[in-house]
Amino acid sequence: MRFSKLGVVALSVLAGVAVPRVAQADPPAHNYPVHSAGCQNTTTTLPLGQSVAQTITSGNLTRGYQIHLPTTYQAGQQKPLVLAFHGRKGDGADIERFSKIDSLDTIAVYPDGVQGQGGERAWQGAPYAAAVDDVQFVADLLDHLQATLCVDPVRIFAVGKSNGGGFAALLACRLPLRIAAFGAVAGAFYPGTDCATPVEVPIIDFHGTADSVIAYTGDSTKPVPSILPWAQTWADRDTCLPTPTSTQLSSEVVRYTWGSCVRNTAVAHYKILTGDHTWPGADVFSGPGKTTGQIQAHQVIWDFFAAHPLTPFIIS
Repeated sequence: MRFSKLGVVALSVLAGVAVPRVAQADPPAHNYPVHSAGCQNTTTTLPLGQSVAQTITSGNLTRGYQIHLPTTYQAGQQKPLVLAFHGRKGDGADIERFSKIDSLDTIAVYPDGVQGQGGERAWQGAPYAAAVDDVQFVADLLDHLQATLCVDPVRIFAVGKSNGGGFAALLACRLPLRIAAFGAVAGAFYPGTDCATPVEVPIIDFHGTADSVIAYTGDSTKPVPSILPWAQTWADRDTCLPTPTSTQLSSEVVRYTWGSCVRNTAVAHYKILTGDHTWPGADVFSGPGKTTGQIQAHQVIWDFFAAHPLTPFIIS
């Protein structure tokens, strides 16, 4: 549950107040808000408005990532943070090039997956991924970033493309109290990315009807689900209205939204007519086939994220 007794611990962490630990054990991946000690730093060695490669150690592995601080970043002033996960065969620099997330007023972080089958980088949950705990890596990375930068702990978000989109869905299952909202573009939602227990989170999705890699209508050989029923599953988890409202935004974009979701959660799906395995609005190569220019995915995702910070925790 997004709202649980873990909220008591979360509030105490953010306030710096010690309270007895609740009976439910904290998972190793730190699934609760963490105070950003980096807000006490008066300077940062990272350049503003530029991307730099960094590393941390997680699970006895050296893990890399790209980080881009906006030009508006100031020490001591909280900024939101967006984690963006590349697809299979890519890396953090790859999704940074086409996603336009650097243009947003946020700390942008682009982690690198570990090489799996065929030496190709991928993320946990996919059948071809390396046997590493990427969820723990994300928690470790957030711990590091919040210890060194002034990150707003209730405005941390995750988005990904293809295999990275599937991993964002797995993070929605595993870190729903640490990350506020989630997004996927051309997501590869393998069985390993599904939730073992119910969660309630805001999630936004884009997928092309002509996706030649992850079929819009599903593919039992991979296996991946049909996309609209997948979105409906999240709407059911969020206890939204059972039937979505569809709106034709343009000749190539149809938006589906589910109303009356619980506790500031939301589900939105953007159906890209004739779109292939690409990032909507990308100006450079983001995958095979057609890229629509009728919607800018990065801006729509950002607006969705901005509307869905972590809300105050209550005891269920």
